[in-house]
Amino acid sequence: MEKVLVVGANGLTGTEIIKILKNHGQYDPIAMIRDESQKSKFDEMGIETRTGDLEKDLSQVVEGVNKIIFAAGSGSETGPDKTVAVDQEGAKKLIDEAKSHDIKKFVMLSSMGADEPESHEKLKHYLEAKHNADEHLINSGLNYTIVRPGRLVNGDHQGHIHAGEKLHEQGQITREDVAQVLVAVLDHSQVRNRTFEIVNGDKSIEEALAEL
Repeated sequence: MEKVLVVGANGLTGTEIIKILKNHGQYDPIAMIRDESQKSKFDEMGIETRTGDLEKDLSQVVEGVNKIIFAAGSGSETGPDKTVAVDQEGAKKLIDEAKSHDIKKFVMLSSMGADEPESHEKLKHYLEAKHNADEHLINSGLNYTIVRPGRLVNGDHQGHIHAGEKLHEQGQITREDVAQVLVAVLDHSQVRNRTFEIVNGDKSIEEALAEL
């Protein structure tokens, strides 16, 4: 069983990722939490936790981990300082730790628009942070996949998506489907060292990924 560290595990998408990994059979999920108050939630699920802060030392958090899914974020409404500290510098710090610990795969949850943050004035600071973190991962030498979803919404798992390097559309996608994609790419050779966008669509996740 491969140990997969989920960063941002306490968030809505992160919790879905944990659930999928737990029932997968191939992975042993580890939830990274910011403080002990979040621990009981994962204890009830039978999930190992590790306490870590993206703005502090992370060396102990990645010890013995095989793969990482980065699903953390300060949120699009957060001020520029916090966004840079978490979404950019925190992600970059974790990427560097992953490289020094020979992590086998780093999956990054990014955002549609991170390739051209200047085109989205309201979210520019958020998308710039995502863009810079993505570029750091691309240049790290790690085996990576960067997933850029459209607008995240709550709702039941659809199981069908539209995926492409650039979709040229502003669609939406359920958090459950994003979580399914992030887990699916952990061992998917077609998306090794690839960056792509996703929204809900009409193809199964496996079919959409195979056609990338």
